Amino acid sequence: MYSIFRVSSYTGLIAFFAAIIAATFWITYKRSELRAPNTYIAGLALLIGAAATIPTWGVRPQMFSMLFAAGFLWVLDKYALEKSTRVIWWLIPVTILWVNMHAGFPVGLVLMLLTIVGVALDAYIMERLSIAQIWQRTRGLLLVWLFSMAAVSINPNGVRLYSYPLETLRSRPMMQYIQEWRPPDFQDPMFLGLIVLIVVTFGVLAVSNKRALPSELLILSATAAGTLRSGRNVPFFALVATPILARHLWTRLAPYTTAGGSILQDQSVLGRQQGNVVISVLLLIALPIVGAGVRLRNSSRIQPLVEARDFPYSAVEFMTSSNIPQPIYNEYHWGGYLIWKLYPRYRVFIDGRADVYGDQLIEEFFRIHDGAKDWRSLIDHYGIQSVVVSPDSAIASLLREDKSWRNVFEDQQTAIFTRGSDPIAHKSRQ
Repeated sequence: MYSIFRVSSYTGLIAFFAAIIAATFWITYKRSELRAPNTYIAGLALLIGAAATIPTWGVRPQMFSMLFAAGFLWVLDKYALEKSTRVIWWLIPVTILWVNMHAGFPVGLVLMLLTIVGVALDAYIMERLSIAQIWQRTRGLLLVWLFSMAAVSINPNGVRLYSYPLETLRSRPMMQYIQEWRPPDFQDPMFLGLIVLIVVTFGVLAVSNKRALPSELLILSATAAGTLRSGRNVPFFALVATPILARHLWTRLAPYTTAGGSILQDQSVLGRQQGNVVISVLLLIALPIVGAGVRLRNSSRIQPLVEARDFPYSAVEFMTSSNIPQPIYNEYHWGGYLIWKLYPRYRVFIDGRADVYGDQLIEEFFRIHDGAKDWRSLIDHYGIQSVVVSPDSAIASLLREDKSWRNVFEDQQTAIFTRGSDPIAHKSRQ
């Protein structure tokens, strides 16, 4: 990511992660086509699934986990639907890559395990196979799962990575305070796409002409439960639900796709009716590429405006010129930005990597931020000399009334307080 930024700044990063997201849903589209051999049915399911994940999109390593999860599901589909056993061995090296790129790697292991159980359930319930036959069908993937579990240790932290995901999930402060670890707030408009995906998927399952496979219900229920526990898991549910939605949507609409009075015509027939290949290429390829290029250029152009709007841009300039005393206390979501702009001159109190700071410090951070009764003793304990926070935060209101602190900078984005009782050094109203 840093190399891309050095070469092409924000433009390159936006394009790179847009390509990762596009690749994720291209894989998901191909998986949907395996179940619904109709471009429009598969495309409709894809649009519904992708819309649910939009709030999670961004220039962040989590997109790697979304891509790897899509790849895992594609391989596992090949195994479950087409009985392809050779391709599953690729999951082992991909696990090594995943574990060294993002901490979402346990998702791949869970998806493999759910597939093993799902294949066994389908074989037992739907095909009435014997235990020996079920073992014959699942043992290859089980062996790959065991090797993948062992491959997790191939990282700079070794076996430490086995306990890390469990520690994160058991962290009460992270689950309580970090927004993306909380359950989805369905009153928030950004989760409207998820609501649509859940309602449409389970609604289509209810009216499908085909009985849902036990494996489908298992993996759909497991990922839905994960999503309802944490908004961070929405992409994994969407990647699982989209092809299942496509399959059962196809079972309902397939009778209407025949010639005559069809509402959905065969792709090749529709292509012939539309005629001119040049026009089709223009509409389906050239114009989207031009539109994406314009969007990319505009996104890159407004980055300074976004930075000034969402981050303490002016406050950083003030800190650089005024040399405010340290240590500092800062907003959680500004920590990475302050490191990017001020390290090594300034060290932050906390940044977005909450897991590396530990539960105790996270708890203490929020007690200070929310103005709990022990906020003053905590600031004294850490020897805080400057506080860089949002002007409307509880701690900012308390420090304004405290004569032992002075407000040296304030604009619409940031308020800076330092120890001392001198008059205000700088105050900006923008």
